[in-house]
Amino acid sequence: MALETVKAEYIEDYKIRLEFSDNTERVVDFKPFLEQSKNPMTTKYLDKEEFRKFKIEYGDLTWNDYELCFPTIDLYDDNILKSVSHAA
Repeated sequence: MALETVKAEYIEDYKIRLEFSDNTERVVDFKPFLEQSKNPMTTKYLDKEEFRKFKIEYGDLTWNDYELCFPTIDLYDDNILKSVSHAA
């Protein structure tokens, strides 16, 4: 069975508590990623109203019809900063 994000709950600031299909839970802080990005399509999520509009689609954590999305394994490993070069 592939690892999927099954639950996402906004905590505070830019932190989201995630639960995965293997019952592991993580709190991921997206602020460093968002602050380091140079892409306006990404930095717009520094607006907390926009940031809080995430949802889970087909096991992925997404924003605005996949405008922003992270590989599940990077969320699981709390390693989203490696994606900055792709979003910049």
